[in-house]
Amino acid sequence: MNIKIINAKVKHIEECIEILQNSDMGRTYFTNREKAEVMLTNGILKTGVSVAIDENEKILGFIYYMPNGVFGSYPYLHIIAVKEEYRNLGIGKQMMKYFEENASDHISTKCFLTVDDFNPKAKKLYEGLGYQCVGILPDFYKKGTTCYIMMKEITRS
Repeated sequence: MNIKIINAKVKHIEECIEILQNSDMGRTYFTNREKAEVMLTNGILKTGVSVAIDENEKILGFIYYMPNGVFGSYPYLHIIAVKEEYRNLGIGKQMMKYFEENASDHISTKCFLTVDDFNPKAKKLYEGLGYQCVGILPDFYKKGTTCYIMMKEITRS
């Protein structure tokens, strides 16, 4: 699917909240609409949120990353979510590529993300993209949920 990824604007918040709340992560951590709105607003104002749009500028998903989110030095993917009816079309992979290419201005870096045990499809996707589990955090975000820290070394030419 042909998409374009652009910096999100405040006008995109409502659709991003809907996409987030209709994801496994959203149903677990962002059932409170206000919490989702505050988080996304902060991300957009700090230019850490981008949206994937089609040729009609319809929002298909979003990605929220922090260029120096890990140890103040390495890019961290905070959230990636694709609208339910557009999943399994390669949009998530395209957004991951965007993250890897744009999160750092260094030739070589390490990119990090976390994924929870209730989301094995996402973990498998990340592994397929070259991410490796480098740590396990039981009860990190939520009691009874294990969080996997994943890392990929990126070298650009």
